[in-house]
Amino acid sequence: METRTKILGLEPIKGRWFYLIFGMIINICLGSVYSWSVFRRPIEEHLDVTAAQSGTPYMFFLFFFALLMPFAGRFIEKLGAKTVILVGGITVALGWLLSTFTTGIITLTLTYGVIAGSGVGIVYGAPIALITRWFPDKKGLAVGLVLTGFGLSPFVTAPLARHLIEAYNVMATFGILGAIFLIVIVLLALPLKGAPPQWAESFEEKAGDKKTIKPKDVLTKEMLRSKSFYALWICYIFGTLCGLMAIGISEPVGVEIIELSPAVAAGLVSLFAVFNGVGRPFFGWFTDLKGYRTASIFSFIMILLASLGMLTAGSGNTILYVICFSIFWLNLGGWLAIAPTATASLFGLKYYAQNYGIIYTAYGIGALIGTYSSGHIRDIFGQYTNAFWLTTVCAVLGIIVSLTLLNKKEAN
Repeated sequence: METRTKILGLEPIKGRWFYLIFGMIINICLGSVYSWSVFRRPIEEHLDVTAAQSGTPYMFFLFFFALLMPFAGRFIEKLGAKTVILVGGITVALGWLLSTFTTGIITLTLTYGVIAGSGVGIVYGAPIALITRWFPDKKGLAVGLVLTGFGLSPFVTAPLARHLIEAYNVMATFGILGAIFLIVIVLLALPLKGAPPQWAESFEEKAGDKKTIKPKDVLTKEMLRSKSFYALWICYIFGTLCGLMAIGISEPVGVEIIELSPAVAAGLVSLFAVFNGVGRPFFGWFTDLKGYRTASIFSFIMILLASLGMLTAGSGNTILYVICFSIFWLNLGGWLAIAPTATASLFGLKYYAQNYGIIYTAYGIGALIGTYSSGHIRDIFGQYTNAFWLTTVCAVLGIIVSLTLLNKKEAN
C-alpha cells in the first residue's frame, strides 16, 4: 500500500473497520424511526388524536428522508462525508429536541416528520459513500454491515424509548433521545476521514456479474440516460414497496388472518426485525459474490414465494406466516444493500453519493405506495390477504426487469 495514512493509530487496512463500526452506530440512531410504533399509543393518549393521525409524523419522516437524499448527495461530494454527517446529525437531534415542546400533531409532524426526517435524509448517504471508498474490495458486505445498524435500531431504541416513556412521559422521551443522538453522532463523526485518492487502485474489485478492475465513473446526467438506471430504480421501488408494506401490516395480519393474540403478533415483529437487519450484510455479501443482477432476481423469487404463501395462509398457519414475513423483512433489508452496491458497480464511485441519492427516491415511492395501498386494499376487501396479490405482481415484474434491462454493459 502506498498510502500510510493512520486511522486511530492503525494502518488503513485495519483502521477502516473502525469507520465501519462508527457508521453502524450512527445508523442505529438514524433507524430509530422504525421504533415509531412504541410512540403511537402514548401520543394518541397525550395529544388526543386518532390512530391515523398518530401515523402522520412517521409518514412525513419517511417522505422527507427520501426527498433529501438526492440533494444531500451533491454536498457529500463537495463538503465531504464528515461535514454532511455533522450537519445532518445536528438536524436530526434538533427535530427530536423540538418535538419535546410540541402540543399538537401538526407541530409534531413538522418537528419530527419534517426536521428529523430531513436530517436523516441528509446523513443517510454519507456513511455509505465513505465506506464504499474505504472498502472497494468488499462494497456489498461493508455497506450491508453499516446499514445493519439502521435495520436493528429497534432492538436498542425501542426498549429504551419504552423505558423512558414509562419513567417520564412521551414528550420528554423525544428530548432525551434527541440529546443522546446529538452526542453520539457528533462524537463518532469527528474522527472520520475520506479514503486517499489512490486507495481504490490498490484493490481489484468485483463489479456487476464479472470481474473488472474498476467501473467507469458516470455523471448523474449520463446515469439518467441509462436504461440500467431505470431498471435499478424500478426494481428498488418493487423491493421496498413489498418490504415496507409487510412492515406496516405484520402485526394486524398476524392477528386478523392467522388469529394470533396481539401480544404474540407483537413479539413476532421483533423477530422479523432481526431478519431486516440480517438482510443487509447477507445480501451485501451475496451481491459481492454473485453480482447485483443475480441478487436482484434471487430477491424477487423469494418475495414471490412469500407472497404466494400468504395468499394461501389462514387461521392457525403460524409457521407459514413467520416464514413468509421473515422473507419480506429480510428482502427489505436486502434491497437496502443491493441498490447501493449496484449503484457503485454500475456508475462508479466518483459521483456515487449524488447518483445513489437519485436512485434512493425509489424508497420514498415504495414507502408511499406500499403503506397506503395496503390500507386501501383492506378497506375495499375487508382483509389484508389481497394485498399479497400486489406483492406477487411486483415480484414477477421485478424478475422480468432484472433479466431484460439490468445490464452492466449498457451502463458503461
